[in-house]
Amino acid sequence: MATQQIHVRINHQIRAAELRILGPEGENFGVMTFEDAMAKARELNCDLIEISPRANPPVAKIMDYGKFQYDESKKQKQAKANAKNFEVKSLQVKIGTGDHDLALKAKKASEWLQEGHRIKFDLFLPGRTKYLDEKFLKERMDRLLHLISTDYKIADPAKKSPKGLTIILEKA
Repeated sequence: MATQQIHVRINHQIRAAELRILGPEGENFGVMTFEDAMAKARELNCDLIEISPRANPPVAKIMDYGKFQYDESKKQKQAKANAKNFEVKSLQVKIGTGDHDLALKAKKASEWLQEGHRIKFDLFLPGRTKYLDEKFLKERMDRLLHLISTDYKIADPAKKSPKGLTIILEKA
């Protein structure tokens, strides 16, 4: 996966007439003209880097451009590491599924919910079972839902689907 490169203006690429300037240690030099800011950057032997072009006036920081790039790549790596990928896990049971099998599926569902995943729970209805009383079918679904040990909430209530009845659960 390619990292997204954000184009940052430095030194003479900056077009603003006035800039709010931050120093290398984060100190605030206030609002300066572009020429004064460039002179200050040269005096400190650093680059002038525009860090917030949409602000009024734009914000620029005086620091070494290589160090700036290094800090930005570290921030991106940290953000990527902190991002959690959750997926929708699927569980499927039939009307006649036994209590032991339901207990095993409920245990797996509890583990997935604790990991933060969403669960798509299908009550598979082959053939004529699709036309059974909806109240009866929901009672069959509830058999499994009562066995789940982790707190959960229903993200999407029971709906008819091509397979039968489907409900989506997520961690409470």
